[in-house]
Amino acid sequence: MPALSYVIPVRATRPVDELTPYLAWLAREVDDVVVVDGSDAAVFAAHHHAWHASVRHVGVDADVASPMGKVGGVLTGLRLARHRHVIVADDDVRYDRETLARMEDLLRDAAVVRPQNVFASWPWHALWDAGRSLIARAFGGDWPGTLGVDRDLVLHAGGYAGDVMFENLELVRTIEAAGGRHVRADDVYVARLPPSTAQFVNQRVRQAYDELARPGRLAVQLALLPAVVLGGRRVALVVGATAIALAEIGRRRAGGAQHFRARATVLAPAWVAERAVTSWLAVASRLRHGGIRYGGTTLKRAATSRRDLARSIAARA
Repeated sequence: MPALSYVIPVRATRPVDELTPYLAWLAREVDDVVVVDGSDAAVFAAHHHAWHASVRHVGVDADVASPMGKVGGVLTGLRLARHRHVIVADDDVRYDRETLARMEDLLRDAAVVRPQNVFASWPWHALWDAGRSLIARAFGGDWPGTLGVDRDLVLHAGGYAGDVMFENLELVRTIEAAGGRHVRADDVYVARLPPSTAQFVNQRVRQAYDELARPGRLAVQLALLPAVVLGGRRVALVVGATAIALAEIGRRRAGGAQHFRARATVLAPAWVAERAVTSWLAVASRLRHGGIRYGGTTLKRAATSRRDLARSIAARA
């Protein structure tokens, strides 16, 4: 078995039955699987009945519970992990034996590894959202629902903030600020179940809000809508053609053409058009409501700046 721990934070309003067969398989492949469950009592009990024989199923430690519930689950899992190298994954992520081995190998020389998620099936909204992934691959890389991390370094840094929207970026920035090496593994393709159509719709503005943590990208995305409105059809065609070209560059990077359908490239302009609108909605939410609604609360920050994280960690030293 790989010398890995595998941590899954869960917070659900109904039992996540589709996770059960994956956990049974995972328990045979990884000797330490921890599911940290922030669900209410009835759902927690159903999960415990289904999972406790295969994996460690525990609640979230009270002292790390946070508005971004996933962070409390991750930190609890890292405390309990038996191995220094830990894969943290959302409940819709599906590794296989090969990708587990690749992550173990990369974590020997890195403090955080960022693989590439790819949808396990392709409903229309998965093809739409893949445009985002492909364009991201052409620049700084996509942000998956899973990371490999050095548990000791994260805990030594004091964990990471639980009151931010872009929690994976927060975790990576925290590890980098603590001196850890970040590896972008564009060629490690890890399957992910596509969301329901309702989940996809609900994620649109929240994903745009993440870009408040990356002002340069946000500025470009905010500029798209007025540029098209003022420039008309010609500018719209240029923006669309650029989106297709960038998406295809991302699709061909690191063998991606074997994993992403070509139709995702063609739909990239649709995602760009969406982001041109939702970026303004995200900014409006910040100005009007002080943040973005998530899990029954309002989160103000997308992520902490690198400078502030470096200062915070230096002050702890």
